[in-house]
Amino acid sequence: MNKRIYLSSPTMHGLEMKYIQEAFDTNWVAPLGKNVDEFEKEMAAYIGVKHAAALVSGTSALHLAIKLCGVKPGDIVICSDLTFSATVNPVSYEGGIQVFVDSEYETWNMDPRALEIALKKYPHAKAVIIAHLYGTPAKMDEILALCEQYHVPLIEDAAESLGATYKGKQTGTFGKYSALSYNGNKIITTSGGGMFLSDDEAAVKKVRFWATQARDPAPHYQHSEIGYNYRMSNIVAGIGRGQLVYLNDHIQKKKQIYETYKEAFKNLPVSMNPYSKESEPNFWLSCLLIDGDCSVTPTEIREALEKENIESRPIWKPMHLQPVFEGHDFVAVDNNTDVGKDVFERGLCLPSDVKITEEEQERVIDIVKGCFK
Repeated sequence: MNKRIYLSSPTMHGLEMKYIQEAFDTNWVAPLGKNVDEFEKEMAAYIGVKHAAALVSGTSALHLAIKLCGVKPGDIVICSDLTFSATVNPVSYEGGIQVFVDSEYETWNMDPRALEIALKKYPHAKAVIIAHLYGTPAKMDEILALCEQYHVPLIEDAAESLGATYKGKQTGTFGKYSALSYNGNKIITTSGGGMFLSDDEAAVKKVRFWATQARDPAPHYQHSEIGYNYRMSNIVAGIGRGQLVYLNDHIQKKKQIYETYKEAFKNLPVSMNPYSKESEPNFWLSCLLIDGDCSVTPTEIREALEKENIESRPIWKPMHLQPVFEGHDFVAVDNNTDVGKDVFERGLCLPSDVKITEEEQERVIDIVKGCFK
């Protein structure tokens, strides 16, 4: 059996151990310490925001962003539909109700035209949550303009898009509150972990307060609010500091992988995941979309790859098709349109691991091509 080729696995460089060792040597093996403080500063500087709070996951960052928006039971939150469930699950933590907005074909992200319909229907929505799918920025000018017009705060889920830019500006800087993820499959990883970002210093202080069990400033243990155990550990933050140094290298490698697939498949009835000219994705995952009139299915390709010990994954199943969200409103441009469902049914995520060799990627390409003969 050939060595397994992964979709997107952690890539360590060795520098991470310097910061981990420093935490051990100083005995700061705790959910605070120099690595946490420095990782927050370094990440905020890289993205271009004023403040950051290191947390245990991107999901926890989104949860606290939703709390900051004042979401209460029964409140509407308008969400990207074609995304991973972690983008929208935290709405339920606070008792809110998700309304899902369809994608557009140009980026596979939230369609601003559908968002406008949703905002007209739900003008009192407490927030809009936008996810940048597979590292590709959404149409932020139109989305921001609509959020401003309807006075709705934007929460930006940049978990998949760290390092991607829209009109030269980093994702994670557009939302009133934004979230990053350092899960094991992301473009840089800390094994787990996430980051809350905002230019609002008071909001970040509140997030740190909630994330450390909402302890009041008293000599004894006193709590006036419900808190959470959401702070990142000093060890995990050390991994992040070592990884951040290599982020731009990872992006370049991911782009090379994407371009290699695109060139190899130019004569096949497929296209690669699209992006607008205004943006530069981080190319986290390279995905193909099979032409609508083609008889080959993503399942056939996925199974052919798996036979050769190669990992690929279906596109995220849209949230409005998930059993857990049955009955939630889904807003599309018209009643005959369901872009997210179409992309899900015709798309496939291909191996996009930073460590993939030219020979390994050629194997993937040959197997995909073989499915169309």
